[in-house]
Amino acid sequence: MAQLAEQPAATQPRVGKQGDPCVMVIFGAAGDLTGRMLIPALYNLARAGLLSRDFAVVGVARTQMSNEDFQKRVHEDVKNYCGDCIDEDLWDSFIRGFYYFTGDFTDNNLYPQLKEFLGKVDKEHSAHQNVFYYLATAPSFFGNIVEQLAAAGLMQQTNGVWRRVIIEKPFGHDLESAKTLNQQLLKVADETQIYRIDHYLGKETVQNILAFRFANGIFEPVWNRRYIDHVQISVAETVGVEGRGSYFDHAGSLRDMVPNHIMQLISLTSMEPPISFDANAVRDEQAKILHAIQPMTDEEVLSRTVRGQYGDGTEDGKRALAYRSEPDVPPDSRTETFVAIKLLIDNWRWADVPFYLRTGKRMPVRNTHIVIQFRRAPFVLFRDTPVEHLMPNQLVLHIQPEEGISLQFAAKVPGPVMRLGTVDMNFEYQEYFGKQPSTGYERLLHDCMIGDQTLFQRADMVEAGWSVVNPILDIWKALPPRNFPNYASGTWGPKEADELLERDGRRWRNFEK
Repeated sequence: MAQLAEQPAATQPRVGKQGDPCVMVIFGAAGDLTGRMLIPALYNLARAGLLSRDFAVVGVARTQMSNEDFQKRVHEDVKNYCGDCIDEDLWDSFIRGFYYFTGDFTDNNLYPQLKEFLGKVDKEHSAHQNVFYYLATAPSFFGNIVEQLAAAGLMQQTNGVWRRVIIEKPFGHDLESAKTLNQQLLKVADETQIYRIDHYLGKETVQNILAFRFANGIFEPVWNRRYIDHVQISVAETVGVEGRGSYFDHAGSLRDMVPNHIMQLISLTSMEPPISFDANAVRDEQAKILHAIQPMTDEEVLSRTVRGQYGDGTEDGKRALAYRSEPDVPPDSRTETFVAIKLLIDNWRWADVPFYLRTGKRMPVRNTHIVIQFRRAPFVLFRDTPVEHLMPNQLVLHIQPEEGISLQFAAKVPGPVMRLGTVDMNFEYQEYFGKQPSTGYERLLHDCMIGDQTLFQRADMVEAGWSVVNPILDIWKALPPRNFPNYASGTWGPKEADELLERDGRRWRNFEK
């Protein structure tokens, strides 16, 4: 095996604790997630000086590949997705830590052989026998891989050695399957070893929700039902299913986005202040919110949820196919590509404040944002002026593609007459702090290396999220949609989604390109 040269000084000043010495094992190393996200994220961590000198990667997949072939692929991935020139001095030490192991995840003989191979890599890199496994595989492999790792002694922790496993979404496909997978994992691993990843929590604005709320004395006092009228969470995508028709048609937008991404955004936006930033203190408060979401009756599912499927339309001036015309999608598919839901939270802070959620494909813009709409000010002062109505204040947390925060408020238009105009105060991360190379996975991988589970879901959080979604799944399965497709590609979803808010005297906040 190649010797690891001493790592030169990082190309950026290090901010934060360096990761522990360890080996990262990537199951599914030949896949798209590894190339687009994980490898560039590791390189960005190396550039920031946050990777230990004693760090190595072992890629595992069925594709036949040598160490040299894998290293060439890693080089191409970093060149394609990191965007900056590769630092040759840093690169030499970085790439020498990459190895490849060919194997079939379903073959029980793989795991004893992998154990022997990891022993050699550990000696080569002095990784202190610390290992974390990243399951970048199909969900059907999750439980079996962890069981086989445990059977081979690869999850065992003794004498300060740690073993952890990162599990991608989807974590189950309904409440029952999520419970079953949790039980399967917890038979052979401790909860402290299981890192259920949601890459949305790697985004700066998502992490900043806690800092914004709890580090600023002017916002938290008004973060409640007395001052807030409602909350909107939108996750809009311009793309269709992008060649994942067979997977997506079994999942749909509800399963794909709501129990994980959107529930995480809800919990961070609405949770009570934790007693500290200890991982379990934060996750305790998140779990309380998820358990406080009001369960829907069958009738409420019909009146408070909307599903849609995109038809023909345009995207960037080009014709876009209907969902049913996408590859590997049945021509009579009943799978939803759009979801809108009205949720209520049964606690003192949020009683009677609706949370409106929506997510959809083939929408006009790619934009994820959280809108906090405050109650209108009393109009009495303006009754004898030309002002006809007062716009409510809105605080918007922009999550992607641009990350930032904006506050909308009223101001007098200059002139002799009392007229009001709407003003936006905008904060953009890139403008204030500069652009940092990021895939969204850097923080999460680093947290796993140092044992910080704050941004990872616990078993009870996963199950609470599915508990909200399950009644909707049951009703939608029992009552198939009659009007699919019901929105054109390049629009903001079916008209029923607008009516969901209009019935309450509200409307969605849409952002243009």
